[in-house]
Amino acid sequence: MVNIHLIGGEKGGVGKSVVARLLAQYMIDHEIPFIGFDTDRSHGSLLRFYADYSSPTIIDNYQSLDAIIETASAHPEQRILVDLAAQTHHPLAMWIEESGVLELAEELGISIYYWNVMDSGKDCVDLLDKLLDQYGTRLNYILVQNQLRDEHFNILEFSGVKERALAFDARVITLKRLHAPVMTKIDSNSYSFWAAKNKDPDSLNSLGLLERQRVKIWLNHAYREIDTLDV
Repeated sequence: MVNIHLIGGEKGGVGKSVVARLLAQYMIDHEIPFIGFDTDRSHGSLLRFYADYSSPTIIDNYQSLDAIIETASAHPEQRILVDLAAQTHHPLAMWIEESGVLELAEELGISIYYWNVMDSGKDCVDLLDKLLDQYGTRLNYILVQNQLRDEHFNILEFSGVKERALAFDARVITLKRLHAPVMTKIDSNSYSFWAAKNKDPDSLNSLGLLERQRVKIWLNHAYREIDTLDV
């Protein structure tokens, strides 16, 4: 399976990088080989938390983006994981259209998955609607309902946009909210999610016993959701 996973959603603060880190940890834990690309120039999460698996990508440089397809073609045994920073859709879309990326991917037998990470707000629904307008059935969509701020996605449910995505064979998963102080500790220590659930005797601000337990429960739920996708 030659799969490219684009982790996007365009709106900032919806948890795209957390989802990218989660997927990286999932692949490590399930012994799925992957190569990561990080488009965030200021504070790339894959480069910070999973540096051994990732390299930087310049979103407005075609040659840099070309490496994503080149790598997928040269390493068919590897999944390709791309963490898209906020406000990167326009240069990415230009590269896709002007380079014939989707047509070439189909020719090479490469499946491209777009993980649309969303919070419960209307902005995310509107952005998803525009994404569907632009690409229709040419992308494989995974809608990630991130319960970062709210457990209920009523705006999405009643907008008609979710049904439209499902008509394009989109799949939907839910990501529960991890207790905020726990995530803060993980980030302050630059922990991978593996490190977060294991005891760290060398850190003065390490996670406590029950905090590590919360990480394990959160990861287990997230992994069960990803398991349903078979990607």
